[in-house]
Amino acid sequence: MGLDDALIFTRVVECHSFTQAAQMLGMQKSTVSRRIALLEERLGVRLLNRTTRKLRLTEVGSAYYERCRQIMLDFAEAEQAVMQLQQVPSGLLRITAPIEFGQLLLGRVIGAFMRLHPQITVEAELTSRGVDPVEEGVDIVIRVGQPQDSTLIARKLLETTRHLCASPQYLAEHGRPTRVEELAGHRAILLPQDPPRHWPLAGHSLPCQRVLSCNNITLAREAAIAGAGIAVLPRMIVDAAVQSGELIELLPDAQLPIGEIYAVYPSRRFQAMKVKAFLDFLIAHLPVEDGRLLEPAVMRLITSRP
Repeated sequence: MGLDDALIFTRVVECHSFTQAAQMLGMQKSTVSRRIALLEERLGVRLLNRTTRKLRLTEVGSAYYERCRQIMLDFAEAEQAVMQLQQVPSGLLRITAPIEFGQLLLGRVIGAFMRLHPQITVEAELTSRGVDPVEEGVDIVIRVGQPQDSTLIARKLLETTRHLCASPQYLAEHGRPTRVEELAGHRAILLPQDPPRHWPLAGHSLPCQRVLSCNNITLAREAAIAGAGIAVLPRMIVDAAVQSGELIELLPDAQLPIGEIYAVYPSRRFQAMKVKAFLDFLIAHLPVEDGRLLEPAVMRLITSRP
C-alpha cells in the first residue's frame, strides 16, 4: 500500500467529498478521483459507493479506512515525536573522549548538563583509540587534533600548553639542561604525534633519545616521575607532580607545540538538538580563557564553586 494513496483515500472519506479532499490536498479533483479508482483496481475491491450527492463506504472500504486512519495517526505521531526531539534535548547521547580530558573536565559538565536536561541519558567512553563517529554511531567524539576526514565537522574546544618535566632523580643522574640546546641527546618521553628522533621544539632541530612513546599522558607522567626521562606533557597533567616536587619543570620559555582539542561529529545539517545543546553547554562550561585551558590552580578555583 502506498502512503500517498492511503492519505488520499482517508481524506476523501473524512471530507465526504472528492472536491473538498482535493482542495485540502492541493490536488485536482480529477487526480483524486483517478487515484481512488486506481487504488480500487489494484486492490480488486470497491471501497466507495458514489452517488451524485454523497459517498458511502462499502463494508470492505470501512475496514480499509480504519487501517489507513491508524497508519495516518501513527505517521503524524512519529513526525510530532521527531519535532519534539528537535525542540527539547532528549534521548541517548553517546560521547567518547581522551581518558584524562574525561576524568578532569568532562564528568562535571555531563552531570550538570543532565541535571538541566533530565530527558537526556549519556553513554560516555574514555579511550585513547581513534573513534569514527559514523562507523560507531557516536554523537560526539572529543579528540586531540583535527580529523583527516573532511566529511566530518570539527569544532575547536580549547588549546593546551605543553611543558618539559623530569624527576629530581633523573636530573641528578643526567644533568639539568639550562638552555634549549642542552636538551640534545637527553632521554625523551614523547607522544605519538611528536617527531621520532627530535624534540618537538619550534625553531630547533635537536636530537633526542626517545626511550618511551605512549598514547596516554598519565602513563608518560608516571614514567617521568620514576626517572625514565624528560616528558613533554600538558600542564594540567603534570601540575600536581610539579607542586609536590615529584617533577621539576624545565626551560619554561621553550617553544613547544600547542595541543588542540576538538569535538568531532558527522554533520551540521539537521543536527539533533541533544548534540547542539551539549556542545554549546560544554564550550560554555570549560575552564577556558581566550581559547586556552586555564592553569590548574585557576581551574580548581572555578570547578570548586557551587
